[in-house]
Amino acid sequence: MADGLAQAARDGDAAAVAQWLDAGAEVDALSMTRRSALDLAVHAGHSEAVRVLLAAGADPQQRAGEYGELTPLCLAAMYGHTAVVEILLDAGAPTGAQGRMNYVPLVLAATATEHGHPQTVDLLLRHGVDINGVMKDKTPLEWAAAFGKVQMVHQLLARGATPTAKALSEAHAGAKRSPEAAQKYALVVDALHAAGIED
Repeated sequence: MADGLAQAARDGDAAAVAQWLDAGAEVDALSMTRRSALDLAVHAGHSEAVRVLLAAGADPQQRAGEYGELTPLCLAAMYGHTAVVEILLDAGAPTGAQGRMNYVPLVLAATATEHGHPQTVDLLLRHGVDINGVMKDKTPLEWAAAFGKVQMVHQLLARGATPTAKALSEAHAGAKRSPEAAQKYALVVDALHAAGIED
């Protein structure tokens, strides 16, 4: 039953998910791959299946990810599944540091791809997430600067992130570490200078 539920969730078949649950499948049971239906539905970005599972009592704070290192919200934020993030937030998922690695969903949304996930970042901020919340001693802006995420640095600054000397030093360090990316780090430095941070 757990495998049937997991497969339906992975496929995004919300009707089949509901049928498995009605038949007695345990909502948070782990499949043979050691992942729950909610974990798999979130990973694939299937918002309707996620909604059905949460309505049936799935734990929005359970372990998620291939190695159980994340939470459903961290997983959704990392993949930029904005609709899923909203459903999880509405279900009461916490937004601070979480999971075995103490990941912060906003940092993951801001840094997971070349440009981050702007819509997911905006949604998290609209839900009151702390724009200066720290993950492993760095704010989302400092992480974005460290990874040379030019657009995300601009977005976070525009949304009220506190510009810091640390963000500037992270950008300078990134340019030294990756000379081939010097141009984008220079743009990050320019954005921080414009925000009032001086070398």
